[in-house]
Parts: sequence; C-alpha cells; structure tokens
Amino acid sequence: MKQRVIIQVKNLIARFHEHIILDRISFEVYQGEILVIVGESGCGKSTLLKHLIGLYHPPSGQVLIEGEDITTCDEVEFQKVLRKIGVLYQGSALLSSMTLSENVALPIQEYTDLPHDSIDTMVKMKLTLVNLDGYEHYLPSEISGGMKKRAALARAMALNPTILFFDEPSAGLDPLSSAELDNLIITINRNLGTTMVIVTHELHSIFAVAHRVIMLDARAKGIIAEGNPYELRDKSTNPFVRQFFNRQLTHH
Repeated sequence: MKQRVIIQVKNLIARFHEHIILDRISFEVYQGEILVIVGESGCGKSTLLKHLIGLYHPPSGQVLIEGEDITTCDEVEFQKVLRKIGVLYQGSALLSSMTLSENVALPIQEYTDLPHDSIDTMVKMKLTLVNLDGYEHYLPSEISGGMKKRAALARAMALNPTILFFDEPSAGLDPLSSAELDNLIITINRNLGTTMVIVTHELHSIFAVAHRVIMLDARAKGIIAEGNPYELRDKSTNPFVRQFFNRQLTHH
C-alpha cells in the first residue's frame, strides 16, 4: 500500500547570507510517521526545520504541506497551513506570566471562535494528554523542565494539528525526563496518528522514536543517509554515518 505523502521538499536551497547551507535537497514525509532529522551540529538541521514551518524563506525550491506550497502561497493560505501544524520550540517558549491553561488556550482563542467553556474543556484534555492534569493553574516557573516541555507540547497540540514539529525536544532535560518525553511522543503518534518531524542529536531519542531518519552533512550540504536508524547503524556503507549512529550512548 502506497503511503500518503504529507510533506514534500523539492530542490530546497537554504542560505545564510552568501553561504549555502543546504544545496537542492529533496525528501518526503509520510502521513503518520515519525521522521527524525539528524547530523552533526552546524549541518543545517534547525535551519531546515525553520523552512518547513515557513519561518525562513528559501532562495529557491519548494516546501509542500498537504499539497500547498508554503514558499509561494499567499498569507491567507499560509494561515490555513499554520492551523494544521504544531511546533515545540527548543526553549518551550511558554509565556511566564500566564498559567499553563492560559498558555495552552492561546492558539485556540487566536484561531477559533469557540465559547469559553469549550476552550476550557479542550485545554483540560490537552493537559491530561501530556500527563499534566491538576497543573492547570501553575505558572511555568513553578514546574520542572520536563513538565515545561510537556506543557509546551500541549500548547502545540491545542488545535489538533496533523503535523507536529520538534526542535531538539530533549535539550536540557535529564535522562529520565527525556525518556518520559520520548514515550509521550510515541503514545501520541500511535493513538492520534499525528505525523511528526523531530530535529535531535540525542541518540537515545533517535533509536527510541524514529520510524525513519534523514542525516544531513555540512560538507555535502545535503542528505547523506536516509532510513531506519538501526539499519543505518549496522549496515550503512558510509563510515561517517556508521560512526554517528555507533557513538557511545553513555555520555549526556
């Protein structure tokens, strides 16, 4: 059975001033999969992610989300696409003066005309989904780093997006919180069928959650490997790829 393509990247060029970071890369993301973007630091992982969510505009190439080219579409179409995606930023980006429930309610208030009661119900459901029921009235400063990440995930899921993007989700977390977040990602993907695109360099997470990885390389300015992380670790003919996936798992 042919998988449905939900994101399509065609000949994308990413540039920083005059410096080309990614040179005409192409790949697809399938509906319901967890795709992880990996590579050494400075290879363009976060840059690629920012192009996928429309924060950066490429000098050339296309990014299609459910068939809509976000590099050329107008503002109205782009807003429609934005409603289909959720983003978990590296620093959680929760508003510190607002409670968790107010943070999660923000996108719902912004994009819908739902009555107050319905918004409350949705917010409770989202916080329960990330195991934070009972923490509605806490401020971000009153909870741990791992809980902040989960609260930010609840907010990213506020509008029931079809695609979730994660930028280094386990950055700054202890191994236990990191593993909890990985489990949550797997559960959400299984139960809701949400497509996920994750940028990370954490091997634990890569092996735990990825259905497929694409590996970027700064020298090649593009993708040097694609596939299941276990197969790349054991069978890749590229020594650099094997070395990356065979790094010692002990150091954090």
